Amino acid sequence: MIHSTAIIHPGAKIAEGVEIGPYAVIGENVSIGKGTKIGPHAVVDGWTEIGEANTIFHMASVGAVPQDLKYRGEKTWLRIGNGNTIREFASLHLGTVTGDGETTVGDGNLFMAYSHVAHDCHIGNNVIMANSATLAGHVTVEDYAILGGLCAVLQFMRIGAHVMVGGMTSVPMDVPPYTIITGDRSESRLRGLNLIGLKRRGFSDETISSLKKAYKLLSMSGLKLAEAVEKMKSDVPSCPEVDHFIEFIESSKRGVAR
Repeated sequence: MIHSTAIIHPGAKIAEGVEIGPYAVIGENVSIGKGTKIGPHAVVDGWTEIGEANTIFHMASVGAVPQDLKYRGEKTWLRIGNGNTIREFASLHLGTVTGDGETTVGDGNLFMAYSHVAHDCHIGNNVIMANSATLAGHVTVEDYAILGGLCAVLQFMRIGAHVMVGGMTSVPMDVPPYTIITGDRSESRLRGLNLIGLKRRGFSDETISSLKKAYKLLSMSGLKLAEAVEKMKSDVPSCPEVDHFIEFIESSKRGVAR
C-alpha cells in the first residue's frame, strides 16, 4: 500500500490501510488516518493532521508553510477531517500565530485542481472549490458553499452556508448565507437567493419563502442595514435558516454584500 519510492519520515504517523503513491513525500509531524490515499509526487508536510478516507491526488501540496512574511517557523497546524478530495496541484497551508494558529477543513469537501486555501482559513463540510478558486488568509467558508473557478476571496472574509460564488468573482465583503454573488471587485454584488441549490438540498417551500422575504429586505428595500435587520426580525417568519441569515449579518465585521 506504500510505494517503495515514497519518502516518509520515521516520525510520521500512518494508520493502517493508508495508500501512498510513488515519490510522495510525508513529513515528520504528519498524521494520516486510515483509508486515506496519497497520490504520486504529493507533498504532505508541517504539523498536519489528516482524518480518514481522504483522497489526495498527485502533485498536491498539503501542510506547506504559510505565504505570510510574518511566519517564522512557529508550530502551527493544518487539520483536515474525513472524506475530503484534494485534486492535483491544490494547496492547503498551515495557520499562523498571528491568526488562529491553525487552518481547519471539515468533512466531505472537494478542492479541485489548483485551488488554494491560505493560512488560518476555516472550511466547513461539503464545500466545493472549483479549479483555481483562491482563499486569502483568515477566510471562513460555511457548509455547502460552492466557489466557482478562478474566484478570489479577500482576507478575513466569510462565505455563508449554501452560497454560490460565480466563476471569476472577486469577494471583497462577507456573503450572506443562501445567496448568489458574481462580479469583479468593483461590481461584485448579490444576484438573488441560491434557489436551485436550496431546492436540491431539500429546503421546504416555507423556509425558502421566508428567506426570500429576508433577502428582499436586505437587497431591495432601500433600508439601511440595521433597519433592514430589524424589519427581518419583526416581519419575517422565524426559522433556523432566517435566524442564521440575520445572525450572519449582525456578526459581520467587514460588511456584507448587498
